[in-house]
Amino acid sequence: MLEASTLQFLKELTKNNDRVWFDAHRDTYQIAMKDMQSFTSTLIAALTPIDPGLEGLEAKACIFRLFRDVRFSKNKLPYKTNLAAYLAKGGRKSARAGFYIHFEPNGKSFFGAGIWMPETPALQAIRQEIDYNWNELNQLVIKPSFKKLFPAIEGERLKKAPKGYALDHPAVAYLQLKSFLVTHPIPDALLTQKELLKTLQSYCVAAKPFLDFLNRNFD
Repeated sequence: MLEASTLQFLKELTKNNDRVWFDAHRDTYQIAMKDMQSFTSTLIAALTPIDPGLEGLEAKACIFRLFRDVRFSKNKLPYKTNLAAYLAKGGRKSARAGFYIHFEPNGKSFFGAGIWMPETPALQAIRQEIDYNWNELNQLVIKPSFKKLFPAIEGERLKKAPKGYALDHPAVAYLQLKSFLVTHPIPDALLTQKELLKTLQSYCVAAKPFLDFLNRNFD
């Protein structure tokens, strides 16, 4: 669970996204980050039995910075209004598919799993795996326990079939994807409840076979 003060900080930051306000509340920010690190550490420990690749992973290697890079963005607000972490071997900089937690008040929190915009060699390897083992992936994503949480595989997609694949391929809808993601919303009320840890753990268990499929060529 997160502390209510952490969510309150994010709510106030959303209304006061500027450096003057942030500098005046830097102590509150640091308390919120310690809370996020504590929860992330607990979640990593809870997930290590089902994903040994997380063993020894430190929370600070998984948590994203709050400070935005605005150099090439039209949005010049200096801070993100969420706390997020990517749990995979190697942390947030990992090229592997992993688990993602995104905490943002006002109904914007969610759990995610998968891989976002992999580099060309990894993308080609995933597409090849889908081509060779389409039935395996199909059985995984239509499994009731999976589909109940994750109704669809999300991600930006090509308008046509990728090079080397036919448009009538039975898995073309998946071969067209540039990212392979599943998400599930997290209600605000759950964020400060003890059940948050077990709930996220159950989401990770359900998503793990999907990650294993995507990561097959990383092992």
